[in-house]
Amino acid sequence: MVASAQKITISPVTRIEGHAKITIYLDEQGQVADSLFHVEQFRGFEKFSEGRMFYEMPQITPRTCGICPVSHHLASAKACDVIAGTTPTPTAHKLRDLMHMGQVIQSHGMHFFELAGPDFLLGWDADPKVRHVGGIVAANPDLAVKAVQLRAYGQKIIKLLGERRVHPIFGVPGGVTKPLLPEDREWILSEVDRHIATTQVGIEFFKDWAMSHAEMVAEFAVFPTAYMGLVQKDGALELYDGILRMVDRDGSPLEEFDPCHYLDYIGEHVNNYTYLKAPFYLKRGYPDGVYRVGPLGRLNTASHISTPIAQSEMKIWKSLNGGKPVEGTLYYHYARLIETVYALERVKELMDDPDILGRDVANPQGHITGEGVGVLEAPRGTLFHHYWTDDNGVITKVNMIVATAGNAWAMNHSVNMVAKRYVDGTRLQEGMLNRVEGAIRAHDPCLSCSTHAMGQMPLNIELVGPDGEVLDTLRRD
Repeated sequence: MVASAQKITISPVTRIEGHAKITIYLDEQGQVADSLFHVEQFRGFEKFSEGRMFYEMPQITPRTCGICPVSHHLASAKACDVIAGTTPTPTAHKLRDLMHMGQVIQSHGMHFFELAGPDFLLGWDADPKVRHVGGIVAANPDLAVKAVQLRAYGQKIIKLLGERRVHPIFGVPGGVTKPLLPEDREWILSEVDRHIATTQVGIEFFKDWAMSHAEMVAEFAVFPTAYMGLVQKDGALELYDGILRMVDRDGSPLEEFDPCHYLDYIGEHVNNYTYLKAPFYLKRGYPDGVYRVGPLGRLNTASHISTPIAQSEMKIWKSLNGGKPVEGTLYYHYARLIETVYALERVKELMDDPDILGRDVANPQGHITGEGVGVLEAPRGTLFHHYWTDDNGVITKVNMIVATAGNAWAMNHSVNMVAKRYVDGTRLQEGMLNRVEGAIRAHDPCLSCSTHAMGQMPLNIELVGPDGEVLDTLRRD
């Protein structure tokens, strides 16, 4: 840490995906009056996709991001199925689901153990020189190795199906490009149990940490909202397919609807301090209709989980707030780990399904319908791909509501609450600002994904006095 009268500079690079800026405004007593979370890049994928053939979109849109390309790839493929007037075969549907589970495993595993983990294992006030994955390796090398292997397992599933870990070649209108090989099935199945065990270690670690830091958990950006996520017909958690359910702040139902009709229920609000749009429930308007997505939103929305180990944790989750939705932002981490267990258990289910080794992996294309919507639960929340085409299948319009955007309002509100609770401008300390960053980190935003950033991705935090003077700056390059 390098300090002067005007600036604090902290290294290494912050532990989020993308480019963000936080501005903290102080009152005359040096206390926080307001805070804003800025996402500063311009999103352009919708516009420059116009004029492309619809079947190119599963390869174009994953370039949105290198962290969650599988989510975009599969959401796009689902939209293209509709445009092509076709339906994937049962085997193709399950293979896409399998690839999606690989994405959830690698993304969730990386975030908890490698990005958020240093705050819990090393402490919020730890020296930033060690408060990163290298510090985890030094403090608990066995756990660090298992965490890396967990992520690698998810990536290997993606590669076995799509030829590469990033930007896979797999989903096509009506199915996938190839079947799963028997030897690959055997490898996937042989490895899954040890990764479930690793995730369970993470779960127990977080629950112990939350118990010993109960005061912080209870005051760290705890607030009510509505929640949204995909569920199965019986209300169980769903990540790849299903219906969209929205519940109110007390858990009571608001809506259940076919994802293809999302425009009847969801609007997007534009704030002048960020390029990240804020979705909201249309019937309530903005900001009364804001909701949360991602792991916390999904577990609050679903009634149960269909796999046994994850369901045992879901029962604990449902008891945290007396059966009502869990409101604490730090509980995103617990929910993320529960979903990781579910994804691993779902891999086992798919490996035991007779269809998984089927050779019939694609249906022929029908007539161009001119419009298609593809929706799934990306690791960070509900992801929408909506394409319109002409009669020849040329894209005329694209609308994407990226998963991170679903938490736009919640992230800004969380930052403001945490800054007001922990930041004291009269005795500024690095650990205070790390807690503010932690409010973002809990949501695991993919800001490159949501805003389609190019180039370097630093994080800046400015501490601004009542007269507008910048008093301190935290910058991570």
